[in-house]
Amino acid sequence: MPRIELTTDVRAVPEAVFDACLDVGMHTESMGTSAERAVGGVTAGRLKAGDAVTWEARHFGLPWRMTVRITDYRRPHGFTDEQISGPFGRWHHEHSFTPHLADSSATVMRDVIDFTAPMGPVGRLVASLILRPYLQRLIARRNAYLAATLAKRQMGHKTA
Repeated sequence: MPRIELTTDVRAVPEAVFDACLDVGMHTESMGTSAERAVGGVTAGRLKAGDAVTWEARHFGLPWRMTVRITDYRRPHGFTDEQISGPFGRWHHEHSFTPHLADSSATVMRDVIDFTAPMGPVGRLVASLILRPYLQRLIARRNAYLAATLAKRQMGHKTA
């Protein structure tokens, strides 16, 4: 099963990072390159335990639709979203947020994603060679957007 593990330093406290990661609007903004948008379930505001959202996007020039549910919710330490319907055989995305050891106003954000593609051996090959690198870049780009946006907000609060 392919696994993606990413760690991102964010100049904001864990509560702010946790909340931003569950904000539907922030997610949509961060995924602009794939035109991702919420089309079902919770389509605005902040997701909470048990909520489901259906995302629609374009990847590889094709329309994709995936519904995920927040299956674990431990504010501000982490949450998990899992696919309940969509293109993957399995999608399990754990998000964790810990205070940065060197800076109490910063957070270490960690993503661990385990997924499988349908279609047996062919799907495993596609997942390893194409999907894993693509998804890793997509999540890294999303995380960079979140980190930059939260850092700007943090700077705005310091100057106010």
